[in-house]
Amino acid sequence: MATSLKIDEMLKDRVQHLASQRRRSSHWIMLEAIRQYVEREEARERFKQEALASWVAYQETGRHLTGREVGIWLDTWGTRDERAVPECRE
Repeated sequence: MATSLKIDEMLKDRVQHLASQRRRSSHWIMLEAIRQYVEREEARERFKQEALASWVAYQETGRHLTGREVGIWLDTWGTRDERAVPECRE
């Protein structure tokens, strides 16, 4: 699928300058920028959908952890005393 982009001269010059610094083609720089943007936005959308699903589950069940409980648990990650996920409360 061929796609064309129209970019202003200033941006075009910036891309070309960066491409030359990185010893890459302008095409490669633009593809990489688009790939990173799409991956970031897809991750953001997944996070948003998980948050919405969590909110729905909380409204249905009332089960939750406090921020303090989560913080204490996370502080143990990577230590000898790493704890299991705390039990949710109602």
